[in-house]
Amino acid sequence: MVASGGKGNAALAARSAWVGSALEYYDFFLYGTAAALVFGKVFFPPGDQAVGTLVSLATFGVGYAARPLGAIVLGHVGDRHGRRRVLLLTVVAMGVTTFLIGCLPSYAVVGIAAPILLVLLRLLQGFFAGGEQASANSATLEHAPDGRRAYFSSFTLMGTQGGQAIATIVFIPIAALPERDLLTWGWRVPFWISAIVAIVAVLIRRSLQETPVFVRGAERDDVARVPLADLFRHHWRAVLRVVLAAVIATPSTIFTVWALSYAVNTLGLAKTPMLWVGVLANVVAMAAIPLWGRLSDRVGRKRQFIAGSAGSAVLAFAYLWSISTRSYPLILVVGVLFFGVVYTATSAVWPAFYGEMFPARVRLTGTALGTQIGFAIAGFVPSAIGWLVGTGPNAWIGAALITALMCLVNIVAVSTARETFRVPTAELGASPARRDDAAAAAR
Repeated sequence: MVASGGKGNAALAARSAWVGSALEYYDFFLYGTAAALVFGKVFFPPGDQAVGTLVSLATFGVGYAARPLGAIVLGHVGDRHGRRRVLLLTVVAMGVTTFLIGCLPSYAVVGIAAPILLVLLRLLQGFFAGGEQASANSATLEHAPDGRRAYFSSFTLMGTQGGQAIATIVFIPIAALPERDLLTWGWRVPFWISAIVAIVAVLIRRSLQETPVFVRGAERDDVARVPLADLFRHHWRAVLRVVLAAVIATPSTIFTVWALSYAVNTLGLAKTPMLWVGVLANVVAMAAIPLWGRLSDRVGRKRQFIAGSAGSAVLAFAYLWSISTRSYPLILVVGVLFFGVVYTATSAVWPAFYGEMFPARVRLTGTALGTQIGFAIAGFVPSAIGWLVGTGPNAWIGAALITALMCLVNIVAVSTARETFRVPTAELGASPARRDDAAAAAR
């Protein structure tokens, strides 16, 4: 292994994180869009459309359920053998599983085997996604210079928005196809395109070297043999804090999945304008995230995170209400403000903030496990809303209340954390008494 450092390596790590995260969220939110608009009719028995949609949304949540297991396994590999190995494995595996989803036969062809195969591939997709973002965050944070960690690691979340935007753009012309074409071959094309993104990701990540922090730890034999055991023995509070903070992903799943289903399937709004709201919000988010990252490097993680969470709680009500008015201009303006501007104040911060809670020897496992459990909770919120408040025209009120509750959980968790934006990278995750030793070892 060769250690690397400097701004050039930080930029390469940021590009690597962007493209990998774009693939992950292209895959995941392409699935979410298809689950909201198509899968209920393709993979489940014909009948009540509302029931089919609810079950289809539940399969979206299943992918999140597999992510904590992937976080444990891939986190172990990354903390034991290096970040780069996981970065290559995850993009290849996610590209393959997404491509295979596009090849699945429908319920009309193979019966009950169709939803079973869909769930199995969704589980595999979630398993490998469980290590993708945490490995990208860890690599970018560890390559970044002190004082710019939030900026460089925010590229992971820029990739998230990019993946969502690309998935939606690809799906817009597909959704406009005649229903027969959409339900037979049309929906499959975006899933096959994921193979191209995976190839690009592999080509970029092959040139990325291992992080200096991991290399120094390996040279000093300061690598956890069983990262999970080390994590729960010494850092369980940080894991719990990340789990509770990571439910801030709820506004994202509500915006991209539940609100789309509510608008199209419940209120009968046109698919294309609603999909364009998502595209434009994600384009704005890609511009806003690095700016929020720069601000966090100046003012700190906590105050920005809390402000973004509180703003997201308020704007969730405004956005879902705007959909209930059936006014496309209002939906667009509020949607872009909600998801493209205010929510990104949180998503720009957490890649650095969560990683800064752990020392390098358990950083990938701690970040992956904590975020993926929190994301799993957020991933099931769309289907939980359907079961708890139904799918009627006024369901948006219950959805907004549940979203605000998840934001409150995040605010409480973040408020209990230590501010870390001024702590040198080599000293992250160490108690104050051990920071001098860590700093000396890094020199």
